[in-house]
Amino acid sequence: MKEILTLAAESGAPEIAEEAAHMAEAVARGNVSKTMLQNFGDTLVGFLPTVIFAVILYIVGKIAVKIAVKLIDKAMGRTRIEETARGFLMSLLNITLSAFVIVIALSALGIPMTSIVTVIGTAGVAIGLALQNSLSNVAGGFIILFTKPFSKGDYIIASGIEGIVEEIKILSTALKTNDNKVIFIPNGMVAGGTITNFSREEKRRVDLTFGISYESDFKAAIETVKEVIGAHELILQDEGCFVRVSELAESAVIITARVWTKTADYWTVHFDLIEQVKTAFDEKGIEIPYSKLDVNIKSDT
Repeated sequence: MKEILTLAAESGAPEIAEEAAHMAEAVARGNVSKTMLQNFGDTLVGFLPTVIFAVILYIVGKIAVKIAVKLIDKAMGRTRIEETARGFLMSLLNITLSAFVIVIALSALGIPMTSIVTVIGTAGVAIGLALQNSLSNVAGGFIILFTKPFSKGDYIIASGIEGIVEEIKILSTALKTNDNKVIFIPNGMVAGGTITNFSREEKRRVDLTFGISYESDFKAAIETVKEVIGAHELILQDEGCFVRVSELAESAVIITARVWTKTADYWTVHFDLIEQVKTAFDEKGIEIPYSKLDVNIKSDT
């Protein structure tokens, strides 16, 4: 109460400060008279035009901030600034300008700027101590902004969550998962953890393994896999392919195939090869082993 009355006294409204002090003392003593209430009401009515002006100034300021942010966003859209950086900067700009509007509205009430700065500084320290995690998320947002480990639309894994980057905000990064859920990850966790970006490079390698029985001709199986690879239009044939026996497992000969494709075509090639190799093996009589149990019955007679 003492700080509020001090600000009021400095704001050019000493009558309100004096009446408020009298009211506070009367309430504390339990002795509030009708005259005191009337005087306090008259003082408030006299100060009402200033309050109305400050409220109007605040509303107009908020509208101006909204328009300014939209104009700046459109202007930045014509530059080379990435969309993820734009979203973060726009959020930061909106908060900064909104705080500036609040300061102007308080100044319209007659409160000195030095007093406003002092109160904001004191409140800032208290809020900073109470919101340490949030501040670390803001710092994480700046780290993401300047290091650029990913951009909007990239497919990434961050903090164990996999999805497409939707937006980077001041406190969190939004990822859209494959089943169309949007998950918000705190920026501190994103910046401080391991990030896997599947979209950064233009091409990716598809690694697949196929198991065939020991009775089948592994050389014929290798040639069959190569034929399937050579016929696929989305595989980058100039990058070459790797098809070799990689393991002699307990019940199968394992053949590993590695090919390159454009990042956007990764999953198409992945599933196409599995299906097409299975079809080709069936046509050529190459057996794919599966778990079997042979039961031998002995007869004593």
